[in-house]
Formats: sequence, C-alpha cells, structure tokens
Amino acid sequence: MDQIKTSFKQRFDISESDWEIFSSKLVKFQYLKNHNLLKAGQIENYLSFVEKGIIRLFIPKEENDITFDFAFENDFVSGYSSFLTQTPSIYEMETLTDTIIWRLKFEDLQTIYKETKIGNFIGRKAGEDLFLKKSKRELSLLNETAEQRYLNLFKDQPNLIRQIPLKYIASYIGVTPQALSRIRKRIS
Repeated sequence: MDQIKTSFKQRFDISESDWEIFSSKLVKFQYLKNHNLLKAGQIENYLSFVEKGIIRLFIPKEENDITFDFAFENDFVSGYSSFLTQTPSIYEMETLTDTIIWRLKFEDLQTIYKETKIGNFIGRKAGEDLFLKKSKRELSLLNETAEQRYLNLFKDQPNLIRQIPLKYIASYIGVTPQALSRIRKRIS
C-alpha cells in the first residue's frame, strides 16, 4: 500500500484524512501469471491500480485474440466502459506475470466521491489517464507504422516488454508474429 500512497501523494497531493478514507476501500489482490481478471460478458466491478506486474486487455477471437492494451506498474486498469456503465464487457483482462493490484469496487468509488475532497479529482484523473492512453493508441494505429509502434512500446516499457509474449506484442501493434519477427530482425 506504501507504493500506491506514494504515487497518490505525488500525483494528487492527497490529504491524510482523504487517504485514510480512500485506502480503507482498497483491497489488495495477488494473482499468478495467466489469471483472468475479467471475462467477456462479465460486468467490471473494479477500478484497479497495478502495484506489480503486467496485465493484457484483449478481445477474444476463435483464432487469434486482439490485444489492444497493456497495463504496467503504477497504471490504473479496468474494463472501464463496463465499469462506468455497469454493463457486460466485450473484452477480457488477464495477468501476463505474477501481479499485485489494489482494487476499488464501483460502489466504494461512489462513496469516495461523496466523502472526500479529492475523490472526484482522483476519479477524473484515472478516467483521463485511461482516455489518454486509448487516444494515444488510436492515433498510433492511424499515423505510425508497425515498426514505430513496436519501437514506442519498447521505449516506454523497456524492462517489462521483454516479459510479454511476442504474439501479444504482434497483435497489439497490428501485425502477425511473422511480421514482428521481420521488424525485430530489421532493427537489431
């Protein structure tokens, strides 16, 4: 919990009283690699903060899943559209490494909004972070080559990216695993 407190103090300048209310609602979960956090058809009930690990968000397909996001240490993660609307998710989330997350239930977040001075700000920032990440991804798909997308992912998370199977990286940047192999060979 110290890591999340430090991050929140730096990002939000949260008061001790607001932190006590907020932290009282957080629940720590530890998951092994390949644990499914959210299945398609389930309603997302949590906004989570990644203390340690890597989480993959993907649309399940019969042949090849479509990976559209990764969450790393100090990221917020959620099946956010399902979380906001409390309707079934069309995508899934799974851990790619052993993972520690701090989860906040939808109902508890509503309480935090009402009872703290900083709650709405934190909720807005979490939403903005998730939106900006999504927007960056969309613009990347529209404006950059697959090679540029791979290099950007590698630049943003150099230590962690090595822990992600290449088939997921290929899906994320929008190419086949064979095309990713050619990209990696070209840039090495």
